[in-house]
Amino acid sequence: MTTNSIEVSGLRKSFGKQTVLDGIDLQVAKGSIFALLGPNGAGKTTLINILSTLSEPDAGYARIEGYDVIADRKIVRGSISLTGQFAAVDEVLTGHENIIMMCRLAGLSADESRIRAAELLKQFELEAAAGKRVKSYSGGMRRRLDLAVSLVVSRPVLFLDEPTTGLDTVSRRSLWETILRLKQQGMTILLTTQYLEEADQLADEIAVLNHGRIVASGSAESLKARVGGEVIELRNALDEVILSIPTSGTVQDVSQTLNEIAGSCPPGTRVFIRKPSMDDVFLALTTTNNKEASLV
Repeated sequence: MTTNSIEVSGLRKSFGKQTVLDGIDLQVAKGSIFALLGPNGAGKTTLINILSTLSEPDAGYARIEGYDVIADRKIVRGSISLTGQFAAVDEVLTGHENIIMMCRLAGLSADESRIRAAELLKQFELEAAAGKRVKSYSGGMRRRLDLAVSLVVSRPVLFLDEPTTGLDTVSRRSLWETILRLKQQGMTILLTTQYLEEADQLADEIAVLNHGRIVASGSAESLKARVGGEVIELRNALDEVILSIPTSGTVQDVSQTLNEIAGSCPPGTRVFIRKPSMDDVFLALTTTNNKEASLV
């Protein structure tokens, strides 16, 4: 029996002359959280669409819980839950009615639907707005409802395509707690995100996708370690970051770097030395000058 919930090998996908996925390989262990990072247009959503059977690859294969996403499409769909980038709920119905409708479509009885709806409304802090039409909801409230709807039935694999888009800081962190609880229950979660802190806080493993290829993968700490020992950060008089430079962390390297930039620094520039962050990893791997430099 496989220890991976998701297995992808040699996956390719093009739209016309544009290659979006150029030979993707990845494995996601059962019961883990896997984060996929990448700039806009890197192919993150295309990969999610293939894994959730909404699109077919041109080459390679993908398996969910051991089932092929093409040959076993029906079984795969019964094994996954999906939340896309944008809320997909009925604006005319109330929040409560949206969840009840999805519960019934999923095969739950009327009593089971009422119980599950109450659980989800409480879990996503929508009880006060349960009787209001969704068209009156804020963007963050719609997002929380969309997530609630996707979790009507518990399935082993959950795809979250930029799940916290539109949420404020408090709601985002609340959702992180929910995602971690789902992992504790044994669910496998693959998420794409624009928030590097999100991947840092949640993921057991992270992959960076750029120009259709995985250019780095590993834990947050291992990726940070590969960028460099320490980062020199220059801030102006307004405490704004004006430059970040990775170094090896040695006295010699830090000293040499400071000597090289000293003459070009504006008056009042202050120097800070910090550990690498996921922002440093992301920039190092996805900027034009570094797109050929893989850390895998």
